[in-house]
Amino acid sequence: MELISMFMLKLKLMNSTRRAKMSAKIILIIAASIAVISSICVSSSDPGLLQDFCVADFTSNVFVNGFPCKDPLLVTSDDFFYSGIDQPRSTDNQLGSNITIVGVNRIRGLNTLGIIIARIDYAPGGLNPPHYHPRASEVFTVIEGNLFAGFITTNSDIGNTLYAKKLQKGDIFVFPQGLIHFQFNIGSKRHYINCF
Repeated sequence: MELISMFMLKLKLMNSTRRAKMSAKIILIIAASIAVISSICVSSSDPGLLQDFCVADFTSNVFVNGFPCKDPLLVTSDDFFYSGIDQPRSTDNQLGSNITIVGVNRIRGLNTLGIIIARIDYAPGGLNPPHYHPRASEVFTVIEGNLFAGFITTNSDIGNTLYAKKLQKGDIFVFPQGLIHFQFNIGSKRHYINCF
């Protein structure tokens, strides 16, 4: 009788262990299913705009994601305007180039938009040396002259490929975000481009 009791007790323990293992498996399957379904439903992007624009207010001491916004009732057309990008700049320096950046300090209406405009003047043989923008792509158009421009990929599997092209007036070239890129004046005259 005692042997039967011990056998029954052992059987109960085995059944409870099996049930515990089965319960653990079921919980694991449910948790994995929830994780997979949650990851499919997740969307990640920059938040939508909360207002039409946020003209920079340089008088405030608060700095959150750019400059604080100017009171919309005080905004004027001049907050979205800059004159002078057509003016050539001196290229009398070691690189033979000059970059004029038009950002939020010159056009307050660019605040929080994530863009700038630039003009780059090149002397003959002038160079905008290799550089990169970790959080932005760059698009430029040749306004005057002939340039050699390119970028290098970071994919070592295909050998860090150079994508480069000779460009002339009216051509547009794109540098993807975070990739090292350059421009070089291959012409015999001064040239310039506009970048965005």
